Amino acid sequence: MACSDMEKLSLDDVYDSDLSGCAAAMEKERESYLSPTENPSTISVSASIPPDQQGYDVEFDPPLESKYECPICLMGLRSAVQTPCGHRFCNSCIRKSIRDTGQKCPVDNEVLLEEQLFPDNFAKREILSLTVRCSNVGCSDKMELRQLEKHLSQCKFATVPCPRCLESVRKSHLDEHKSEQCLQRLMTCPACAGSFVYASKQIHEQICPFANTVCEYCEMELIRDQLALHCDTDCLKAPVACTFSTFGCHVKMPRNELAQHMQEFTQMHMRCMAEFLRSQTLNSCPVPLVAAHSSSDERGASARAPDSCQCRQELMNLRETVLELEGRLVRQDQQIRELCIHNETQKNQVTELRRKLSSLEDATRELEAQQYQGVYVWRLENFSFHLRNQEAGQPIVLHSPPFYTGRPGYKLCLRLHLQTPSAPRCSNYISLFVHTMQGEFDSQLSWPLQGTIRLAVLDQVEGQHHVEVMETKPDLQAFQRPTVQRNPKGFGYVTFLHLQALRQRGFVKDDVLLVRCEVTPRFDASLRREGVQPRGSEPSL
Repeated sequence: MACSDMEKLSLDDVYDSDLSGCAAAMEKERESYLSPTENPSTISVSASIPPDQQGYDVEFDPPLESKYECPICLMGLRSAVQTPCGHRFCNSCIRKSIRDTGQKCPVDNEVLLEEQLFPDNFAKREILSLTVRCSNVGCSDKMELRQLEKHLSQCKFATVPCPRCLESVRKSHLDEHKSEQCLQRLMTCPACAGSFVYASKQIHEQICPFANTVCEYCEMELIRDQLALHCDTDCLKAPVACTFSTFGCHVKMPRNELAQHMQEFTQMHMRCMAEFLRSQTLNSCPVPLVAAHSSSDERGASARAPDSCQCRQELMNLRETVLELEGRLVRQDQQIRELCIHNETQKNQVTELRRKLSSLEDATRELEAQQYQGVYVWRLENFSFHLRNQEAGQPIVLHSPPFYTGRPGYKLCLRLHLQTPSAPRCSNYISLFVHTMQGEFDSQLSWPLQGTIRLAVLDQVEGQHHVEVMETKPDLQAFQRPTVQRNPKGFGYVTFLHLQALRQRGFVKDDVLLVRCEVTPRFDASLRREGVQPRGSEPSL
């Protein structure tokens, strides 16, 4: 018995010591509720946890196991605590449940006091070690839960509300958003230097007094403050009322047609004015009635006499005004007719001057053409425009200015085609031809034209020109004396140069193509120019 009592005593002592140690450990855990592993760099597990903060609402990867899920908020356990009955809850969830629904466990309804809760640091560490995904849209990073808050503070996909429009914007794009995209960003009007938010830009543009606007009648551009004055006084197309609108002419017309209206309807205006004055006279100064017994009422007649005299005086004044206006209209009508005659004379003089100028320009061009001495360089500018039209399937036919082979000499011109991609046998080729023209010296020359013609598209970078040489053929219509201004028949090459070669070499520079033509007439058929190797004959057009 002594031995067993001793053994029992020792076991009780050990049990008591274990209980006291456990209580001390629990008290220590309560005093330091936060685990040393929970530091400010971990998500929402800082020393200042809100008392009503629920579990971790994050995406776990792999998904969260049920043993780490709070039965109350159904999210990951935050600051996990355990009950004596063995259930785990978020610290804030279970304490709120005890205060709101009573002192019992939400799972098994066992009696539960707040003092009986103790932190489950093991579960806490396990949960903080779980892998989660970043919640920012566009970010695919994964990390431990304890690193999530640090990651979110540095994530380039993190969003913050714009301080002006409250729209969610990525941190990295916030400055760009505030300066270029935010609807509430401040802007300065370039016209009036006033400030407004971007969202009200259209409203400001509609009311800005210095904004540019266009007159709806003449389409003249001016600032908004000048628009009303412009329409009232200056705009030639603004509708205005007739000057005699007071007298009954209610026609409206553009301001620049008012003078013509006044001239064409002078008689109508005079009738309107006379009718108006007559009606005014009848309404304001009625003719006094002469009764049979007027002699018996001399006092009344004497009283009306001054009024009648006053009306007659006003009527005389109005008649004088009408006569003066009629005289003024007659003089203005005469002046208008004189101005019309003068204007017509000036138009005829201007037409004659333009005709003389055109004749002088033609003579100048003819003199310039005679100076080329058979060597002409044709400069085709804006060549890319012609290439775009050619690619679109539009036929391009260009004629050069005329030039002479000498003085005296033959008058010629060049014709260039850009064949379309759908041309049957010469698609995407430059075709080049020579045409004879009626010239000043045709009667002094021998026909048909004989000699050598060199055609070239000049390489403006390396000087490797594309040159073709051809001999004239006297039996062709192209070299006979022309009977019209330009011989409709030409002679040359349908496939002179492929357009692809223009891109491979420097034929086009600064959007300019240069075509050179050198014509050497031969008046004696026995003379042959040495060193000429003509290209094989090709059908001429």
